Amino acid sequence: MTDAAVRPQKPATAPRTPAGGAPTAAHTADEAHEPRIDIGGVTDLLLGTWAKTRREAREMIKDPVFWQIPGEPMAEHRERILKQLHLLVERGASGRAYPEEYGGGGDNGANLAGFEELVLADPSLQIKSGVQWGLFGSAIHQLGTKPHHDAWLRDAMEMRLPGAFAMTETGHGSDVAAIGTTATYDPATEEFVIHTPFRGAWKDYLGNAAVHGKAATLFAQLITNGVNYGVHCFFVPLRDDEGNFLPGIGGEDDGVKGGLNGIDNGRLHFDRVRIPRFNLLNRYGDVAPDGSYTSAIESPGRRFFTMLGALVQGRVSLDGSATTASALAEYIAITYANQRRQFDSGAGTDEVTLLDYGRHQRRLLPRLAQTYAQYFSHDELLQAFDGVFSGRTDTPEGRENLETLAAALKPLSTWNALDTIQECREACGGQGFLAENRMVDLHHDLDVYVTFEGDNNVLLQLVGKRLLSDYAKRFQGADAAALAKFAAVSTAERVFHGAGLRQLGQSVADFGLTSRSVELGLRADQQHELLAGRVEQMVADVAAALRPAAKLSQDEAAALFNTHQSELLDAARAHGELLQWEAFAEGIKRVEDDGTRQVLVWLRDLFGLTLIERHLAWYLLNGRLSAQRAGSVTRYVDRLCARLRPHAQDLVDAFGFAPEHVRAPIASGAERARQDEARSYYADLTASGEAPVPEKKAAKARAN
Repeated sequence: MTDAAVRPQKPATAPRTPAGGAPTAAHTADEAHEPRIDIGGVTDLLLGTWAKTRREAREMIKDPVFWQIPGEPMAEHRERILKQLHLLVERGASGRAYPEEYGGGGDNGANLAGFEELVLADPSLQIKSGVQWGLFGSAIHQLGTKPHHDAWLRDAMEMRLPGAFAMTETGHGSDVAAIGTTATYDPATEEFVIHTPFRGAWKDYLGNAAVHGKAATLFAQLITNGVNYGVHCFFVPLRDDEGNFLPGIGGEDDGVKGGLNGIDNGRLHFDRVRIPRFNLLNRYGDVAPDGSYTSAIESPGRRFFTMLGALVQGRVSLDGSATTASALAEYIAITYANQRRQFDSGAGTDEVTLLDYGRHQRRLLPRLAQTYAQYFSHDELLQAFDGVFSGRTDTPEGRENLETLAAALKPLSTWNALDTIQECREACGGQGFLAENRMVDLHHDLDVYVTFEGDNNVLLQLVGKRLLSDYAKRFQGADAAALAKFAAVSTAERVFHGAGLRQLGQSVADFGLTSRSVELGLRADQQHELLAGRVEQMVADVAAALRPAAKLSQDEAAALFNTHQSELLDAARAHGELLQWEAFAEGIKRVEDDGTRQVLVWLRDLFGLTLIERHLAWYLLNGRLSAQRAGSVTRYVDRLCARLRPHAQDLVDAFGFAPEHVRAPIASGAERARQDEARSYYADLTASGEAPVPEKKAAKARAN
């Protein structure tokens, strides 16, 4: 198999440069006489383990009844989304994850796979269905026991019981352990008293809270016999059948938001509202009639994280839906760029197709490579999720690994979605700003993905702490000889890089052609070495900086950690990028078709080298790359973009979107028709002999 470093026998672009100033590139791999991808095979690869469910969901949302209506007023949008949830129930799409005895499908992976595809119809539909079945219903399922399932699960699944997930408070979002709402047990009546003691303890930003929710799964500090046992989840009725709040409950509508206005987000507050002891969702902690507390998990910290970990599917699903939304934007932008023409020399030559410009390739193709990487890493995440929630890998280690993987990938994919959608919008010019072409609303709706289900920076801190913990475990129980050996190797490594010895070796190897330099130092193994080495050194550097914390007071240790917090988050982000690259490389191993494999190798290398280019300053400062080889990274990224240009349309076609999923006029072929009409008009005008003479040409004729 040809690797990234080896030049193709026939270049993707012809050497001829037209008067317009951009190279005339082949628009398809067939025109360039290069390997072509098997589009259907790549679609299967991208749709992943639950491809069948994804296709079923996509077929369902071809129905216009599910489509977003640009500019629809908030009230109408909310009511339409509510009706759509009832349609999902009718079409069997609401209960894939729930136990079969309650009418569900018992398939956790399939549930999230189908849910993620709803972003193509309307992100508000996706998120409201996630609130209903992935948060409210899932809390009953995952945190409750069989009596709770019998009481409420089927009604939640079939939308007879719309519900809110009342965790976040105005005063506390990511720090769930510090929420202010209390649930105090009264043994005299065997009831819990739910209370929000101050304004910051109001439950906030809750989907289904403003209008539609009849109940909530509410998180509060469980207090019994004068002891606070930490955050637990309770089932709390909210409204009667007429939609009126029950006694002691009040709330407000969050109103118009920056996006997702089909969801009725709102605030809730509770004034000593009493609920039966039964309403404690008691899988991980219970209160007896006399008020005594019991839990199979003795550690309060582990109990808390176990309860929250049971709801990790929100982060998992956002990673997948953000990837699908990015793919949609790229399909629209690249299809348009393959048809839209702009600029010629003024001498009557054809205008140049946008995607033939090197800068346009640079804007879109590395982001396309990023999205492919996310598809592969997300399928691995979804498999891990299904393993834990099906029980196959449901161990403390399995859950911890799942939580860390979700916390590493969700920030990258959601941040990348905003970056990708915005760049695609700009790449389509004024057309991209029209609501009918989807990108503006898509960006607005996905904006909040970076902060809900865990703020991205907080999630990366979780990942960073896990990396430090794993780093420390390497030395537990090590004898003095082993530690001395590590110290010697570590010191040698620092000298080797810091003194520029590796740079010197690269410089010697890099004499001659850039292509030779690339072949020697930027192939797949070297990409992995550079990406993995960066993570390892960043973690080691932070660990070394934090080592004195063990001898400091708690306040001093916190201050030291705060000083190095940004470095830790950078290491966590680098770890997530490495995971995506590795998943892409593993995905390619499953490809049997030679042409497909070759093109995906180029795409994987574009992804890897773009990451390395993004962090070139780090690689240079740490002596990991010579200046000459660092320069070759950027040049080779440009070469890969040109090489992949003929494959761009095939690669976005492989996302498998039908016209009903895209719904953007500029990606419908309308632009090609406009361009053909214009070219035909000018050709006919020239042939008629009636074309006006350009001013410069007329002036030259007069001068002669």
